[in-house]
Amino acid sequence: MKKLQDISGKAYPWGRKNVDTDIIIPAKWLKTISREGLSKGAFESVRAQEGNIFDNPLYKGAKILIAGDNFGCGSSREHAAWALADMGIEAVIAPSFSDIFSGNAFKNGLLTVELPQSAIDRLIDVAQSDNIYIDVENQMVTSEFQDRFPFEIDPFRKYCLVNGLDEIGLTMANDTEIATYEDGLDKQKSWQQPRPLAL
Repeated sequence: MKKLQDISGKAYPWGRKNVDTDIIIPAKWLKTISREGLSKGAFESVRAQEGNIFDNPLYKGAKILIAGDNFGCGSSREHAAWALADMGIEAVIAPSFSDIFSGNAFKNGLLTVELPQSAIDRLIDVAQSDNIYIDVENQMVTSEFQDRFPFEIDPFRKYCLVNGLDEIGLTMANDTEIATYEDGLDKQKSWQQPRPLAL
């Protein structure tokens, strides 16, 4: 998993409230178990509208999505986090998130930042012409105009995101300790080891 320490660049200044997972990625795209290619179906109903924000060349390559309250509500689908990541989005900033979406986002290396509506409104204005900066380590969203918006994040989630550790990575980080334990267990219970068959 990629380390998330500093995220900076263009942001989609969307601000839409109550965006459910079916809007993020429609159900017909859930047949795949691959994380790749889901950006084609991401926000499909929104992209069907002429002049939509996601196909606006001004925001091409945006790593940040600024959304409204209750982002990621609706059914639980990990594909929503996969689709955002496949679009190149590394962080979503909103006043609140669905708990299930927030958990899925974290497990897939996607940062969710909760800020008050006043900060969201300001960032939407800034993002229409300038970059947004997220310092994950210091938990701060800033702009070139001296805007500074601190945010909270669970310490464990922060540790995992900053160090690029998913559940497998966390396990592998303790590989030496696990191997030592397993070796000691084998020695303690040597009587359980299978004996070679006599020929």
